[in-house]
Amino acid sequence: MNKIEQKAITTIRMLAAEAVEKAKSGHPGLPIGAAPMAFALWKQMKHNPGNINWAGRDRFVLSAGHASMLQYALLHLWGYDVTMDDIKNFRQWDSKTPGHPEYGITPGVETTSGPLGQGIAIAVGMAAAEARLAEHFNRPGFPVVDNYTYAICGDGCLQEGVSAEAASFAGTMKLGKLIVLYDRNHITIEGRIESTFDEDVGKRFEAYGWQVLEVASGEDIDAISYAIAEAKSEKNKPTLIIVTTDIAYGTPKQGKASAHGEPLGKENITAMREFYKWDYPEFTVPDDVREYFDTLKTNCEKEEATYSSMFKKYCEKYPELGAEWEAWHSNEMPEGLENDQRLWTADKDIATREASGRVLNIMSEYMPQLFGGSADLAPSNKSEIKGKPYFSHDCRDAVNIHYGIREFAMAAICNGIMLYGGLRAFCATFLVFSDYLKPALRLSALMRLPVIYVFTHDSIGVGEDGPTHQPIEHLTALRCVPDTLVFRPADMKETSACYLAALENGLPSAMVLSRQNLPQFAETSIEAKKGGYVLRDCDGTPDIILMGSGSEVKLIMGAAAELEKAGKKVRVVSMPCTNLFDKQSIEYQKSVLPENVRARVAVEAASTHSWYKYVGLDGKVIGIDHFGASAPANILFEKFGFTVDNVVSTALELVNK
Repeated sequence: MNKIEQKAITTIRMLAAEAVEKAKSGHPGLPIGAAPMAFALWKQMKHNPGNINWAGRDRFVLSAGHASMLQYALLHLWGYDVTMDDIKNFRQWDSKTPGHPEYGITPGVETTSGPLGQGIAIAVGMAAAEARLAEHFNRPGFPVVDNYTYAICGDGCLQEGVSAEAASFAGTMKLGKLIVLYDRNHITIEGRIESTFDEDVGKRFEAYGWQVLEVASGEDIDAISYAIAEAKSEKNKPTLIIVTTDIAYGTPKQGKASAHGEPLGKENITAMREFYKWDYPEFTVPDDVREYFDTLKTNCEKEEATYSSMFKKYCEKYPELGAEWEAWHSNEMPEGLENDQRLWTADKDIATREASGRVLNIMSEYMPQLFGGSADLAPSNKSEIKGKPYFSHDCRDAVNIHYGIREFAMAAICNGIMLYGGLRAFCATFLVFSDYLKPALRLSALMRLPVIYVFTHDSIGVGEDGPTHQPIEHLTALRCVPDTLVFRPADMKETSACYLAALENGLPSAMVLSRQNLPQFAETSIEAKKGGYVLRDCDGTPDIILMGSGSEVKLIMGAAAELEKAGKKVRVVSMPCTNLFDKQSIEYQKSVLPENVRARVAVEAASTHSWYKYVGLDGKVIGIDHFGASAPANILFEKFGFTVDNVVSTALELVNK
């Protein structure tokens, strides 16, 4: 390490410490301790501050997202659109430098991170995406997809189960262009990690099928650089580089837990300045350091220019592939998909999981960039793209993925696939197991990534498997996640409309689907894209409105027929996506649910909580606010009140008040 490199690293350390101190909150310890490895890594990475979306760039994930000031300092010094004022406004209102990295907020941040362990899984998804796209698009002499995915993680990341799930998957798939640097500083909030985490991490990762390298000192950037180069030479295994560091190196809090999550304090900052012989004012980048990083930035720009020239020649030689590249990276609805009549017909009663499988397979004909699979439930989820291969170490250009029983990692990997670009990710499991992947779905929503989540076996209709497998509260929980669309269609046509709405809205979507067969209604239509619509109406003002979703639309349609025989005027409203209905104009909402009709009944075989805003104080909800039981589905529906007779009697009680 030469003098200017040392000075550059010290600059990173000081900016991190000073920003945390000014904010009076944050995590200074890891940025200070890991600054040398981050500098060594970024010096080798392909990236261009002038074009944050350059397709040929390496991807970087800070899995230890609490160390965000490390990334912000790097971004600033390399010349990304992160100014010194942004550094000074760390953790403040409306700043580009929030407490944890946020995708779409800070230029150059590839993913939101902070919930420990998920960053590793996201990096796995990026590496998988790179592997598939490289196999599909690259041609001799034209490596249009050729990058590495790097992550920096900490002790905490490797204690989280999601990192184990993802690492096992990455090793099995032999994702050789994934490199994770492990900042082993032996410290968490509560103190030394030995009391909770004394395993041999290296041996664990070797058992996963990873190459494991070790660097004895985090201050030795030459050794770190050599290890990164060695990792890049291994083509068939992902690599874990274990770098032993000292948290808050060079400060009085070195090696102490208090350095993890609180400012160093003015006295300790002063001591840090003395240790590093730093005589500059606060938030200063010395001129020679600035010039040094400007040179590095120029080299980055040249590297992209070389890539751009190559890509232009590629498109000239392979125009069809060039056009395909553009199509795969487009967010436009595929031409002709909506008008494909297969979406709008079903020859018999089918479960909506079966309808979903049909739609996915039709979509794949228009969208070959689909890439996804199930957590070992594809035959039940109907999530396989038929006739297409499965992704593996010897089959990269594949549509389907065997995720194994790894729900959390599956969802986080999907986030990585979407973030990489060029592919459309989907994943599948039972609705009750959405609990296992909820934190990753939440990150999908935070980043507004249009991952398609397929959740089948949506209610007590699961039947004999019993309450452990019967989702009750899950629909309400999912509907509460901001910027997430939760669809529960009633039949084939509604399922198709829901998928089209998912493609159009650019948000994560949850398809909630039945195990049991359901009738196909003549009245359902593409109007389901609005989230809620009038399925059956009466002349004049209704006496009562019946509303529901999914399998319970059958019930309310049956109840409507009986109520009409009794002389009542009934409107039936199908509500496949309350989240989308809420986005419609107030005028439209009132046209579906007129304010002057206060007698309303909602029916759904799930928790009642999400329906009261629609039925009002005078309405009633037929739902289930207790766990289910083990019995045939038809028995459960009868025992728990999901019958036409119960809907009719509940409605008459309201009408006759």
